[in-house]
Formats: sequence, C-alpha cells, structure tokens
Amino acid sequence: MTLAEKIISKKMGREVVAGETVEVDVDIAMTHDGTTPLTVKTFEKIADKVWNPEKVVIVFDHNIPANTSKAANMQVLTRNFVNEQGIKNYYKGGEGICHQLLPEKGHVLPNTVIAGGDSHTCTHGAFGAFATGFGATDMGYIYAMGKTWLKVPETIRVEVSGFNERIYGKDIILKTCKEIGRSGATYMALEYGGNAVKNLDMDDRMTLSNMAIEMGGKTGLIEADDTTYEYLAHAGVNNSKIAELKKERLTSDYYDEQIQNDTYHDVVEFDITDMEEQVACPHHPDNVTDVSNIKGLEINQVFIGSCTNGKINDLRVAAKYLKNNEVHRNVRLIVIPASKAIFNQAIAEGLLNTFVDAGAMICTPGCGPCLGAHQGVLGDGEVALSTTNRNFKGRMGNLNSDVYLSSPAVAAMSAIKGYITNEHEKY
Repeated sequence: MTLAEKIISKKMGREVVAGETVEVDVDIAMTHDGTTPLTVKTFEKIADKVWNPEKVVIVFDHNIPANTSKAANMQVLTRNFVNEQGIKNYYKGGEGICHQLLPEKGHVLPNTVIAGGDSHTCTHGAFGAFATGFGATDMGYIYAMGKTWLKVPETIRVEVSGFNERIYGKDIILKTCKEIGRSGATYMALEYGGNAVKNLDMDDRMTLSNMAIEMGGKTGLIEADDTTYEYLAHAGVNNSKIAELKKERLTSDYYDEQIQNDTYHDVVEFDITDMEEQVACPHHPDNVTDVSNIKGLEINQVFIGSCTNGKINDLRVAAKYLKNNEVHRNVRLIVIPASKAIFNQAIAEGLLNTFVDAGAMICTPGCGPCLGAHQGVLGDGEVALSTTNRNFKGRMGNLNSDVYLSSPAVAAMSAIKGYITNEHEKY
C-alpha cells in the first residue's frame, strides 16, 4: 500500500484502495482571515456550534495588519465567530503563517487527517499526516460535523537520491514540478522518498510538501521518522504521545518490488548530485530551468519568506550570503519570518541585524507580498525573485510584472548582485 492508503486505512479501521470514496473524521480543521468568513456563512446554515472548539484552529496571516477596510471588516466577523464559538486555538495576527503555526504549536501529528481552508495545507504531509485544502463550503461542513468525504488518491512516488550541499528543498521541489507538470498530479498524493529526502530537515521537508498543490496534488507525504519526532518534541508534544506515534509508525511499501508497479500511478526519480540550482520562470511553477540558463537577468525586488521558505533554516541560509554584503542599489529586499517564534530566533541569532545591515526591510510575520495584497506589490514592468510557491501572472499584485521563484540561497545572492545568479564572493 502507499502511505496515503495506509493513513486513511488507519483512520477508517479497514483497508482502503485508491479510487474508493470514504467519509473520514477530521483531527484538525483550520481556516485563516481570508477563508473564515465564507466558511462561517456555510457553517451557520448547518449548525449553531462547531463540532469541537479544541480541534478548530483560526489564524490571521494573509492581510495582517489589515490593508483595506474590507479586510478589516472580514477580520471583525472572524473575531466574533472565534469568541462566540469559544475557539481555543486562535492566533490573532503577528504570530505567523497558518502552515507554519500548526506544526510549530504541536497541532500536526503523523497518521492524522488535517483539513484546511487554504490550498497549501498539504504542507503538513511532511509529518506523515494526510493534510489537504478545502473550499469554504466544505470547511463550513467540517466545522459543523467534524468529518468530510475523500476519494482515496492514487500516488506518484518521487524518489530523490544523491547529495549536493548547494541544493535545498526548494530546488528539489522545483525540479519535481518541472518533471510532473502543473496538472500531472491532479487529485493524487505525492509521496517523497529517497536518501536525499531522508537527509532533509523538517523545514526543507515542509517545502517539498507545501508545493504538491502546484502540480495539482491532493497532498504531499513524507514518512515520519526520528527527524519528525525530534521536531514534535520541540513543538511541545509530550514524550508518551511521541512514543505511541513511533509504535504506530506508517511506511509505504515502495521498496517492495513485487507490488511497486501495481501500487503507484507513476514513479519520478532523479539524482541531485550534479544538479544546478533551479529557478521557476513566469508564469507557472513548473516553468523551471537551471539557474545558469537565466543568469544575469536583472531584478527589482527580492522576497525571502512565506510558508514555503520563511522558516529559520531558510533565514540562516540567506543570512550566510548577505552577511557583510549590501543589497544592490536597484533591488528592494523584503524579509518576512514565517512566525513570531522564528522572528525571535532570528533576532537571537543576529540574523535580522544581518538583513537590516545589508539593506533589507523586515515585515510582520505573515503572508505579506506572496498573495499580492500588501507589503511588496510590484510596479509595472518590474521583475521579482521570490522564495514563495507561486508565480502566476499578477500573483504579487500586478498583472504587468514578472515573478521568478528560487531558494533563499539564490535569492540572497541575486539580491546582492542585482540580477539572478548563483555566484558569490564570500560568506
């Protein structure tokens, strides 16, 4: 069985197979300031009380601080709902991005089902959870009933081998997007494995799972292991629960050659040993090329942050190149840590001083310019290099601009040079 089939089978108490439609109990349900209002509209047609206020998580992260009166009014509605329903897990703004906060605060556990009112909820598959995004109508039903229906997805195995110190999780997932294509994994689970994935820390693993949706994926899964359990312990999950999770650890049957061909829809394999850093060109995340093919392209803005690459290790990597350097005079560098905890850690390690000294602007933990709402909207004809997950036309707020995607390393080096590059003199 695939990892997706095993997780859903465990929830159902019986074996399931790809293509089967099931109704499953939801362990954690999350919406943010942008999706809660429509969720509430549906919820109120079904019930008066959420099914379990301790299993609902509401995060303000997309338009924080509010950038328009419309956004502010939506946030008022959401706050009223939180208070009326007694929602315990409420993050009012400045705490960080929902996809970072859920695991950071211990809400994400292996073998669970997580439903989120945001497409990048698949991020939590990095912990061996079946995590996926839903629209507001579905989330309203989930808030009321605590369950949802799913079609058990087929699975594409992504087997990544080799070692290359210049290649990060972002490079691996951009390469994967190129190989599979923007709709090549529609309603499928992406199951990441291989020694290159095994060697990644949780920050980079979350980056892989985060962008499963950019290929149409339902979720992006990585088996839980010691790296996972160490992260959970740091997030405050108690030792007895971690011991229980270790005993119930689920693994895919990928390496059983007798069943491999019958179990997986497809297998994508590549080796990173000699791979170049990857960059996604406008206007899709699968329009990916080696950095050398576009080296020298002048840029106007660099953004380091988002649920994809605003984690502490991302900031450490960027700071390594920016230390004792200056951002190019024609480039605006924006850095936004993915959570308050990361912000504080970056202060403690001197990373924010490095960014500010280099000429960067630091903003409130949240989504910021990723969705094009505020904190870095582009001008006509401008070119941005971003560590986010999407570069659709107009994604960063202007239809007449271009957005390229890269790792924090390439972003930092490019911010110094004023053009896209993987070159550096010192760090």
